[in-house]
Amino acid sequence: MKRIFLALILLSGATACATDGHGSVEGKHTLVIGVKADQPGLGLRRDGRFTGFDIDVADYIARKLGASKVEFVGLTSADRERFLDERRVDLVVASYSITPLRKTLVRFAGPYYVAHQDTLVRSGENGVRGVRDLKGRRLCAAKGSNSSLRVTEEREVKAVPVEAASYSQCIDKLVSGQLDAVSTDDIILAGFATDRAGKVKLVNAPFTDEKMGIGLNKDDIGGCEAVNRAITSMYQDGTAAQALTRWFGKAGLKITTTVPQFEGCH
Repeated sequence: MKRIFLALILLSGATACATDGHGSVEGKHTLVIGVKADQPGLGLRRDGRFTGFDIDVADYIARKLGASKVEFVGLTSADRERFLDERRVDLVVASYSITPLRKTLVRFAGPYYVAHQDTLVRSGENGVRGVRDLKGRRLCAAKGSNSSLRVTEEREVKAVPVEAASYSQCIDKLVSGQLDAVSTDDIILAGFATDRAGKVKLVNAPFTDEKMGIGLNKDDIGGCEAVNRAITSMYQDGTAAQALTRWFGKAGLKITTTVPQFEGCH
């Protein structure tokens, strides 16, 4: 009986190891990475090709993890947790702010950048100088994002939420006059400000810290630690600074080029 019991323990351990290895992003030949497809400067798909800061970060991390091939999958904010849980993607690098609630649903590496929530308005708007000026104004509420709630609930500014499927739709509504402001991570807004130069402008009045993390399946602790090592290398060898300057330098965004303080994988 003792021998049988011991054999069962060893078999159980071997099975668990095999499952962990199979499910980890570390050492995979092909990595499927979820990214935004409609955010200029971060993740944008044009002519079948993805470009942006998040894409550069994802490529760098994939190489550091040992992958020889990367497949990008476009997703929305509302898709991120579901795609990771269903293992439709191995990683999510998609302007994914780390929050206490999201940490109960997915594993976060990073942050790979600490952004700050700011506001975007039409270029002719001079009445919005900070978050308090959004009172009574139509504010975009993008599906799957909690940025508008940071204004209306956390800051208790009585803006009027206007729903949109994505931030690209928010910008379209802003330009066309269907709403008055878009508030989210400044790094997201800077990309749109560059892409829609002359039509929209960044208020440059940040009011939160937004830790942009890399999402993994919640069981992949080892993969999370490997991603953190890759992020550290990306800052130490100057790759992060080059990419940040390339994508956001023209928007006048104040860029941070030091390694962010990690949240920890456990």
